[in-house]
Amino acid sequence: MKEINIARTIINKRKEKGITQEELANHIGVSSASVSKWETSQSYPDIVLLPKLASYFNISIDELMNYEPQMAKRDIAKLYSKLYEDLSNKPFDDVIEQCREAIKKYFSCFPLLLQMGGFLLSAGATIGDSEKTYALIAEAKELFVRVKKESDDAELIRTALYMEACCAVALTLPDEAIELLEKAVVPALPNEVLLASAYRMTERNAEAETTLQVGIYQNIVSALGLLSTYAMFETENQNKLDEIVSRTLSLVDSFNIKELQPSAIISFYVVAAQSYIMNQDTEKSLDLLEQYAELAGSDISFRVNGDGFFSSIQSRLNENGKENQLISHEAVKQSLVYAVTESPALSVLSDNPRFQRVVKKLEATCQKE
Repeated sequence: MKEINIARTIINKRKEKGITQEELANHIGVSSASVSKWETSQSYPDIVLLPKLASYFNISIDELMNYEPQMAKRDIAKLYSKLYEDLSNKPFDDVIEQCREAIKKYFSCFPLLLQMGGFLLSAGATIGDSEKTYALIAEAKELFVRVKKESDDAELIRTALYMEACCAVALTLPDEAIELLEKAVVPALPNEVLLASAYRMTERNAEAETTLQVGIYQNIVSALGLLSTYAMFETENQNKLDEIVSRTLSLVDSFNIKELQPSAIISFYVVAAQSYIMNQDTEKSLDLLEQYAELAGSDISFRVNGDGFFSSIQSRLNENGKENQLISHEAVKQSLVYAVTESPALSVLSDNPRFQRVVKKLEATCQKE
């Protein structure tokens, strides 16, 4: 992350010209003491002097200021990871203020704004104050709107639109979400189909295979997300809920998702368990929670593993998702515990011995990190 460092620029450029502080001061029309203060960062040149300084060094004012209002992708990931972990050991309001400071500082860095909007949503979900939660969702929504309107990156715009719709739903503005999503342009064919075909036409068969594998995998993960939401909506229909759970777990087994990427499926078990509780089926809920605890004991990370079928996806997907991999295992494991212990729907099981064993197993898993 780069700060304004006009001092370093003046020093470097002055030395390149081979002149003294006094010679520079005479040209600009200030005292040599002023130049000395500029170079030691005790003060900045007056704004009216910037064009004269830039012209003298034959550089732009932006170069003179040595300020880049963008953050590198990895720096954004590190910041997100740090804020996420700070939530567990620092005052909530202090962490949110750090987030806001980063937003102010890099307000034209749209990848950062997307990540910070996502962080505000995640942070809001961890507190029991509905008023604060709604305020953070509204704040995140404004960031997504800015990215959608100001960015010229199509992928960022698409993601921002989706996240804005998520916020609208969370703020109980369904009509707004519908309007946003109905206007979204959906390609007639998945990009992977056309890209793989183009690769084959140029005899780049390995790239074609990787592209198709990645597309298949990502669509399976998307389907799992849809099935999780579907399970939430069928809390009063036992037969439909049973079918959703059965088909989802069959899909997971067929494509070896537990081994490929446990984090892609683990939340489904809690969602389905909550749905069964609301359907007053305690036993099926506990069965799923026990499977959840078992899976939580594995290597829950955002990395994707390959297998015999998905033989080419590891390097592509892990390279694209490095920012998520920076979140510590400790933070991930703790969130897995909270998903069960802090769930209002599952609180009715608090005195159940099987539920208590699930919680103990989850807590023991967390302590191993």
